[in-house]
Amino acid sequence: MSSIGTDSTPLRVAIVGAGPAGFYAADALLKQDDVVVEVDMLDELPTPFGLVRSGVAPDHQKIKNVTRVFDKVASHERFRFFGNVRFGEHVKLEELRQHYHQVLFTTGAQTDRSLGIPGEDLQGSHSATEFVWWYNGHPDYRDCSFDLSCERVVVVGVGNVAVDVARILCRTPEELATTDIADYALEALRESKVREVVMLGRRGPAQAAFTNPEVKELGEMQDADFIVRSDEAELDALSREDVEAADDRLLNKKVDLLQEAAQRTLEGKSKRIALRFLVSPTEIIDDGSGRVGGVRLVRNELFKSGSGRLSSHATEETEELSCGLVFRSVGYRGVALPDVPFRDDWALVPNDEGRVLEEPDGSPVPGLYVAGWIKRGPSGVIGTNKPDAQETVRHMLEDASVGSHLDPSNADSVSAESLVRERQPQCFSYADWQQIDGLETVAGEKLGRPRVKLTRIEEMLEVLR
Repeated sequence: MSSIGTDSTPLRVAIVGAGPAGFYAADALLKQDDVVVEVDMLDELPTPFGLVRSGVAPDHQKIKNVTRVFDKVASHERFRFFGNVRFGEHVKLEELRQHYHQVLFTTGAQTDRSLGIPGEDLQGSHSATEFVWWYNGHPDYRDCSFDLSCERVVVVGVGNVAVDVARILCRTPEELATTDIADYALEALRESKVREVVMLGRRGPAQAAFTNPEVKELGEMQDADFIVRSDEAELDALSREDVEAADDRLLNKKVDLLQEAAQRTLEGKSKRIALRFLVSPTEIIDDGSGRVGGVRLVRNELFKSGSGRLSSHATEETEELSCGLVFRSVGYRGVALPDVPFRDDWALVPNDEGRVLEEPDGSPVPGLYVAGWIKRGPSGVIGTNKPDAQETVRHMLEDASVGSHLDPSNADSVSAESLVRERQPQCFSYADWQQIDGLETVAGEKLGRPRVKLTRIEEMLEVLR
């Protein structure tokens, strides 16, 4: 049996990644009654909460209330946060092995999937992720530029992120001014000439990835009509068969919402959000100057694959849609971590319920674990990360109890902090974040907003001096 996990020799855990998966894991570790655990959380951003701060749409403030739970976790006496610290640059895996019994990676899926079609590299072709991080004030993306002088924007994808992009582009400036959207994004959107956003789904309404509240919200926009073509809202025979077999109340509701939208009379609002199904982009068209001028589409039909899943294949029917901006929102990809096993074809760290494996069917790597999207892929909502993290923590505690862990030469909190601060003198503590949080919130209160975000690391450092 292992002797770690006592007051004199705590189980020391480094969590790399300060998003929901990291905080849920920290919570599960620190709630143990019979094991004393010390958690140090590292993140490349100076601020915690990952996609809750940088990904959740600014007009969805209620979702961000989960940070209150994370604040309670961070208040634990055996929790520390080191922000503005890049794994692999400021601190390497071999160095973490010298200070911790276990290392848990909760770094998410940090890049987007490409479309793989001609014209994807034209000016005006972007990932939805860039746009989301831009309007949310992510320090690494706040200087991105999006030409909002066009009247039509195409969003490839029909997941929740795609809906967020369409909704933010079509909110009124007055609505956005009551949110925590980045100031520079608010001003850019105030001057936007965009009047129509077209979302493209390669399969049918029954296969759309967005949730019911998201699509319902599209039908309730203050100054944007929601359009669904009646012929595309109708289920084909295979989809109807699948829906009936699934007997899923939420799925049936989604189909009903879309079919009701297809019958709705337009109200003459100044903007439109059009939702298309069974179409795929085959090329982004150059306007002659190296910029996006339109999208060439192909009509799809559904077929049942060998696995029984409905997939799409192209027909001979094509069309062209003029536009000035294209945002791709067809999924996220995990990014390889220095010195950590990675499957590029899966875009995941190979693991068995959170235990990192040498290779997909190999042996566990002692002391290394994953949770969240880097473990299971980009699926689920924020709350999905809780049981996922708890599963990993259960195995971490099982392994620790039988002595299957790293053997650090400096397993104490002082030497670990000294290493981090030596490598990155400008690291942020949780107290630093609380000071920034307070300043942002006070600035927001004066304007009737949740907060006014600081979006440059230099600005954050300045207010801490």
